[in-house]
Amino acid sequence: MSRIELDNPTREMLSRLLRRHLKAELDVEIEPFDGLDLLDFLSETLGPYYYNQGLHDAQTIVQTRVDEIIEAVHQIEKPLKT
Repeated sequence: MSRIELDNPTREMLSRLLRRHLKAELDVEIEPFDGLDLLDFLSETLGPYYYNQGLHDAQTIVQTRVDEIIEAVHQIEKPLKT
């Protein structure tokens, strides 16, 4: 799997949210650079789990739709005369 890359504005926004959360919930202040480093760590370690779950969810939706299409095709089949 290739690395998930976020653009710089998104990374900076997520870093700010992460730093704000750490301050509000844990009373921990970290510098912007450390916030980016923590964000990268979380992305690399936790990100694949969320990514894979998203793929699994999408696969379930697609499979459900394919099953519905197959059923719809079966319903319009004409009986065969033998």
